[in-house]
Amino acid sequence: MNPTESTIQARLFALRDETYAAFTRKLIPNLAPETVIGVRTPALRKLAKELMGAKGQGASESTTAFLQTLPHQTFDENQLHAFLIEQIADFDSALAAVEAFLPFVDNWATCDQLSPKVFKKHLPALEEKITVWLSDGKPYTIRFAIGMLLAHFLDGDFKPEHLEWVAGIRSQEYYVNMMIAWYFATALAKQYPAALPYIEQRRLSPPFTHNKAIQKALESYRVSEEQKEYLKTFKSISK
Repeated sequence: MNPTESTIQARLFALRDETYAAFTRKLIPNLAPETVIGVRTPALRKLAKELMGAKGQGASESTTAFLQTLPHQTFDENQLHAFLIEQIADFDSALAAVEAFLPFVDNWATCDQLSPKVFKKHLPALEEKITVWLSDGKPYTIRFAIGMLLAHFLDGDFKPEHLEWVAGIRSQEYYVNMMIAWYFATALAKQYPAALPYIEQRRLSPPFTHNKAIQKALESYRVSEEQKEYLKTFKSISK
C-alpha cells in the first residue's frame, strides 16, 4: 500500500460506522465483508469535496495519486473515488477518469454513484461513449452505460433508438437485467408511447427483466392508473 492510499484509508476508518457497515454488507452481498469499512454517503461526499479542494483550486497531488491508484482495497475507497470523479469540471478529464475506473467497479452501488456532473453539458460526446460502453463485456460497464441513458436521455434529448440499444442487450447478469428493467420502467413514465411497444411485443429478455420493468412501472407515481392496468395484462408467468 502506498502512502497516499494508507492516508486515505486512515481517514475512512476514522469515519467508520459499524452499524452502517453491517447494513451495507447485507445490501451488497457480492462484496467480501472485510472490504466494507462502513462510511456513510454524506461523510464520503464531504471528504471528497475536501480532497478536491475549493472551487477552481482543483485536486491536490495526493488526491490525483489516489485516483491513479487502482484497484482499491475497500468498497469505501471505490465510493470515494466515484465521488471525486463526480466533481471533475473538465469533460475530457472526467471521461478519462471514468474510463480508467470502470474496469474496477465491482458492485451496483459504486456503479450507480458514478455520475460526473459535467457529463450533462456534453451530451453528444457522452452519447457516443455510451455506445462503446454498451458493447463492453463487463457487467458494471454495461450497467453504467444504461444508467447514463436513464439519467441524461429520457427527457428533451431522448431518441427512440436508445430504447433499441437497451432492449437489444442480452445478459445473464442480474445487475445488468435489473438496470434494463429500471430503464424501461422510467421510459414508460417519461416516454410511454415509444416504450410501450417493447412491453407489448415482449422485447425484453429474459422474462425476469420484462416482469421487473412492469413491476417498477406499476410502482411509479408518474405512470397513470389506466396505463398501469394495461401494463398488468402483459405480466409474464415465466420467470
